[in-house]
Amino acid sequence: MYRFTNYLLFAAFLLVFGCGGNNQDQADDMSDFAGDTSFQEQHDEPRDMAFEGSGEIISIPVANADAGRAYAIMSEAETDKYLFVIHEWWGLNDYIKQETERLAGELGDVHVVALDLYDGKVATTQEQAGEFMQAVSEDRARAIIQGAIAMAGEEAEIGTIGWCFGGGWSLKASIMAGDQGKACVMYYGMPVTEANQLAPIEAPVLAIFAEQDGWITPEVKNNFEKLADATNTELTTASFDANHAFANPTQESYVEEAAQEANAMALNFLKEHLVE
Repeated sequence: MYRFTNYLLFAAFLLVFGCGGNNQDQADDMSDFAGDTSFQEQHDEPRDMAFEGSGEIISIPVANADAGRAYAIMSEAETDKYLFVIHEWWGLNDYIKQETERLAGELGDVHVVALDLYDGKVATTQEQAGEFMQAVSEDRARAIIQGAIAMAGEEAEIGTIGWCFGGGWSLKASIMAGDQGKACVMYYGMPVTEANQLAPIEAPVLAIFAEQDGWITPEVKNNFEKLADATNTELTTASFDANHAFANPTQESYVEEAAQEANAMALNFLKEHLVE
């Protein structure tokens, strides 16, 4: 349902930003950066984490296609609350599984499901990560997310969270969830750039940015804020004096203080809008 109420404001926005095309200075998908050598070099090959978790790999039924997969920690208590976690460009690796465990422990009675949009592939080099991210089919990714929404059921209340590649897909997943969407968190991910893409979202959005990010830039943040205003989307943004991937402890770009603050902000947001 289109939730903006000021048609003239919306129409004026379309004249400035366009409805059928993207801003030329802003890519509409993280995969556009996959072949960028500087973007690849910004990411360090993930360090081993010696991770041992309590979750399990589950199957996600997908209509008329091979099943998807996810790393899931299902609440022992009965609940209709779900959090979909979406991985970075590396894939569903130990860092994402660890974040899934952390979020499950901190949120309590919520099913926390880390969706695998790479269908089992996990990158260990920059080149692999670029290849895997470029190879993602929009239709396949959406089918996996739609399968997860269907698996959760019509009564489910759904939150989403993701980083980098997964940040953009967190937003798309919340848009797809419609009125079942209750909270969306995206860390340094590329937002949608067209008003007709964002307008249907029902979930409030927390978008976390890095001021030194050369790809998800302050301009991307500013444009997203304007888009949210035009579509009457409930958006909260936060910027940190750090670079892309600052919240990932396996990266040289990790900034512990900023990561802890961002993670606390994201947790409180999810508790407020999804749990409580």
